[in-house]
Amino acid sequence: MSEENTPPARRRILDAADELFYARGINSTGVDAVIEAAGVARMTFYKHFGGKQALIMAYLEGRETRWQLRLQRAIDDAGDDPRARLLAVFDALKGWAESQSRFRGCSFVNALAELAEPDHPARAVVHAYKAALRDCVEQLARESGAADPGLLTDQLLLVYEGAISTNSLRNVEAAVDKAHFTAQQLINAAVPVAG
Repeated sequence: MSEENTPPARRRILDAADELFYARGINSTGVDAVIEAAGVARMTFYKHFGGKQALIMAYLEGRETRWQLRLQRAIDDAGDDPRARLLAVFDALKGWAESQSRFRGCSFVNALAELAEPDHPARAVVHAYKAALRDCVEQLARESGAADPGLLTDQLLLVYEGAISTNSLRNVEAAVDKAHFTAQQLINAAVPVAG
């Protein structure tokens, strides 16, 4: 269901869940809190989602969709320069971090930590999201002409995930900016200058 075709009540529920799950955590946020924040009847909630598990899935899928749009926009904005397109992953991260009123890290990693049951269906969404991110970075690394795209991908993802963690912990000042700079140095070292 596309954003423009989402019924208003469903949209309010999703918006409330997005805000509450990210700010308070999935396990700490009950269905009643989401219903109250969305201003809908209990029956309306169950009509659209059937229960909390379906809402969790929709929350994560919505976050993934919004991230993919932000990432693709950053890559497109980078133009044809393969180095800039690879660095765009960090441009997107910076834009996302700056757009958060209260930064609590990666909603996918948070969900993985909270939903500890190995067979919880949301864990598959998280793993698919992280795999898609890796595939994107690796494809961009290949397109950049990096001598070892797999190694560069590993290095960039370590910086990326570390930036999110340190930014949420606030134990490194300007963590996302420093990650951007570090990524640029890694790319410069790994990608030959086009001549």
